[in-house]
Amino acid sequence: MSVTGIHGQTLEVTVVGCTKLKDTEWISRQDPYVCLEYASTKFRTRTCTDGGKNPTFQEKFVFSLIEGLREINVVVWNSNTINFDDFIGSGKIQLQKVLSEGFDDSTWPLQTKTGRHAGEVKVILHYGNARKPPASYAPSAPPYVSSSVQYPSHLPASYPQHASSPYMPPPPAVSYPPPPTTAYPSSSPYPSYPSGYPTPPPPYPPPPSTYPPSPYPPPPAAYPPHPYPPPQQASAYYPPGHYPGTYPPRPY
Repeated sequence: MSVTGIHGQTLEVTVVGCTKLKDTEWISRQDPYVCLEYASTKFRTRTCTDGGKNPTFQEKFVFSLIEGLREINVVVWNSNTINFDDFIGSGKIQLQKVLSEGFDDSTWPLQTKTGRHAGEVKVILHYGNARKPPASYAPSAPPYVSSSVQYPSHLPASYPQHASSPYMPPPPAVSYPPPPTTAYPSSSPYPSYPSGYPTPPPPYPPPPSTYPPSPYPPPPAAYPPHPYPPPQQASAYYPPGHYPGTYPPRPY
């Protein structure tokens, strides 16, 4: 998206740090620092002493934007106390995303003078006057289009169908193909033997009727057993006498 009207607006650039830098020291650890250049505006971070290949800076700078200029040059150096500083790598920070969205925290690659990979630099860009497009949401359902045919709100119970009605009644539900009609009875889930064959014999040995089996000989009906012969019972036709003694009477 083309962004215009940025001339004189402010852009905040925070240099977070570098990763996987090319090592320019043979014995000791290198001391990197970062330089930013936008048109005639230049900034330099502090030197990260013994930062090595992964220095950390966390420094923020403010640039005044220029219409038509959409990139910032970045250069990383190794600080030396005796000789000249060693060049580590350079790159370009593009501003299209931050100017359109207002924020960008990308990591940008660095290259040596011969075009070889020299590491990466991470910066955070913030532009407060970005014109963000309004968020658009897809409709959850297609829009409703009313039909041209108007119907009354309350229809009678028997409403005659108009001949020119665009709606047709649904066809009767017919399964295709229809199930074949057969005169045979439905098959039983239990196996059956065809007619004309003898009935299969019962299983052998036959299963016992009860378990456990009854003991042999059978137990007596009551205990102790009845005396033999059984005592006389009173007869309904011959009432017992009320005379004392035994019957029959003892002979004289």
